Amino acid sequence: MTDANAASSTSATDKPALPDRLSVDPKSPHHVAAIFEHDIGIRFNGKERFDVEEYCLSEGWIRVPVGKTVDRKGRPITVKLKGTVEAFYR
Repeated sequence: MTDANAASSTSATDKPALPDRLSVDPKSPHHVAAIFEHDIGIRFNGKERFDVEEYCLSEGWIRVPVGKTVDRKGRPITVKLKGTVEAFYR
């Protein structure tokens, strides 16, 4: 068991490249589970945001929830905000 833990700790330092578009919803085609094994941050118009559901770097937008409102399937209602988007590893 220690060999498996050692192998995973060495691969933890190798972080995958951040994609152009990423979503936290596992049902989305833009969800990449390997990215969420690491702590990532999103900077929108110069300020770090902690409530981003989805982003697109090339198109310059993020999706954030609107309050605590959810749809009939329990997913948060989101709004698209346009501006300068930067994704990074913390």
